Amino acid sequence: MARGRDIAVWGLALAAFLLLWLAGAAALPWAFEVPKGWTVPAARWITAFTKWLLNDATFGLFTFAEFTRFIAAVIDLPYRFVLSILSTGFLEGQGSAAVQILPPLPWLGVALVFALFGLWAGGAGLAVLVLACFAFLLLFGQWQSAMVTLASILVAVPLGVAGGLALGVLCWRHPWVSRGVRPVLDLMQTIPVFAYLVPILILFGFGPTAAVVATLIYAMPPMTRVTELALARVPDEIQDLGRMVGCTPRQMLWRVMVPSARDGLMVGVNQVIMLSLNMVIIASMIGAGGLGFDVLAALRTLDFGAGLEAGLAIVALAIVLDRLSQAAARRRGEPRAGTWVARHPYLAGGVATILVAVLLGLAVPAVRDWPAAWVLSTGTFWSRIVEWINVNYFDAIEAGKNAVLLNILVPFKRLLLGLPWLGVSGLLAVAGWRLGGWRLAALAGMLATLIAVTGQWEKAMITVYLCGISVLFAMLIGVPIGILAAERERLWTVVRVVIDTLQTLPSFVYLMPAVMLFRVGDFTAMIAVVAYAVVPSVRYTVLGLKGVDPRLIEAGRAMGATGWQILARIKLRLALPEILLGLNQTIMFALSMLVITALVGTRDLGQEVYIALTKADPGRGLVAGLAVAFIAIIADRLIHAGARAARARLGLGEAAG
Repeated sequence: MARGRDIAVWGLALAAFLLLWLAGAAALPWAFEVPKGWTVPAARWITAFTKWLLNDATFGLFTFAEFTRFIAAVIDLPYRFVLSILSTGFLEGQGSAAVQILPPLPWLGVALVFALFGLWAGGAGLAVLVLACFAFLLLFGQWQSAMVTLASILVAVPLGVAGGLALGVLCWRHPWVSRGVRPVLDLMQTIPVFAYLVPILILFGFGPTAAVVATLIYAMPPMTRVTELALARVPDEIQDLGRMVGCTPRQMLWRVMVPSARDGLMVGVNQVIMLSLNMVIIASMIGAGGLGFDVLAALRTLDFGAGLEAGLAIVALAIVLDRLSQAAARRRGEPRAGTWVARHPYLAGGVATILVAVLLGLAVPAVRDWPAAWVLSTGTFWSRIVEWINVNYFDAIEAGKNAVLLNILVPFKRLLLGLPWLGVSGLLAVAGWRLGGWRLAALAGMLATLIAVTGQWEKAMITVYLCGISVLFAMLIGVPIGILAAERERLWTVVRVVIDTLQTLPSFVYLMPAVMLFRVGDFTAMIAVVAYAVVPSVRYTVLGLKGVDPRLIEAGRAMGATGWQILARIKLRLALPEILLGLNQTIMFALSMLVITALVGTRDLGQEVYIALTKADPGRGLVAGLAVAFIAIIADRLIHAGARAARARLGLGEAAG
């Protein structure tokens, strides 16, 4: 009965859409292009509001601009301190006239202290891994840039964790706060970072501090969500025990709830670390420096080798911070008796290591600064590989590119650009209604209409076309790889290392070989997006297939099902909700990458955001960024609703993700 009703509703909706589309722009021009009188001048309003904040907004004793500059100064203090310890040393004076009065910590001291932390948190194996990652930074000449990046991470992560934890606690305690904050968190995670760089620059100034603020906006939402979820999942028995022993509300929170939710909270900390590292290149555009600046400089000169080495240095830092944070979360400490040194042997060892390294650095310069003559580089090798491919396979590459452009990309682009905005908004509303009820229908239809009435429809359709094609290719590549890896444990071990590396490589690194092989344009953007977005399709496919109940597989074998039938009719059907969530994450990755591909000539919302950044136009950038966010939210809500419906049909309950 319900299936017949669905078919009837979709039949009517598609018939109405086709009638509207066939009527054409000549008969109903307002359904294809929003009249100028209907356009909402949101960009002008946002720009005017930003100027008012900067020039006129006041709290009485001080202006809003003075308040933001004060925040910048407060953030700048710990950043400069950490940067002095790791990279620049302590300076007296400003600019080129500055004199170093104390040198930074020697590389040996930094590497050994982190290795000692790894030994404390995870044992000898982790300590060796940490040393290997720092050895890579040294050997390939990335140490100084890595320390600048590490300084910003060591400041941004504690601030992001503290802010996310505080907001998450509020959301857990007060449901109305959670309902109000959730849409803001959605926008913080889906608006391209480029879109809010301009207002951040205007309010906080150019430099590392503005980069830290941008990183906080990008990295804090996962910590907030994870905190709320982790606290909500603390068993009632633990809370009852806290009340029985007479805990005050503050004691209940910090001595009962937070320790009980520690494993979940550390997932949030890990996410803050990873997202902060993802921001290092974009942050370098507004003065952060470090490894991000090196990757950006390599992209500008198309030096693939240098960009790859700097990108792998970011991967090395990500591995160190990721493994250390996870190991620290799993570690369970035991109280020790005796002197301070006996109670804290690793801390004492760290202090002693630093002192010894500093003294050795004074006597042996190579301990303080890694000699330039010892630096290795594979940059020329990688650049020559790309050059060799270009020389020997140029005609084949061009033929393949043109075939895909002429037969797939261009026709699909023209199709989407010819669709009526009113019909597309209506179809999205119908999809929302059938999957999630009237509330989702209103959300999907309203957000699509807002894209149209703010004048972003054409560029939004180009974004959807590029994102859609890229996601299709990413799923066609990722799902089969995931199926093969789920069946073969050794293959999965190899694939996991590859996709972990791909996920931590900066997105800008993917652009360089794509541009060098395919020049600029939509095809190049698609290749870069597919390479960046294929990871979740693999990971979630493996997750779904490995999560299938083995008893169901055995039952299928007992009934005489072949291996193909077990895969197609049991495993893939039961893994469909997770595969749909993988599709959702692939779309999110593709949208985040599309903004960056504006650097290689796409003419979508990403280009609009990038132009706004170059022209310092906050209104234009935020409106285009909000359009990207609306596309992401529509896709996210519809796919999540579809995954829930799939789980309900299969009797699997709610999705964990």
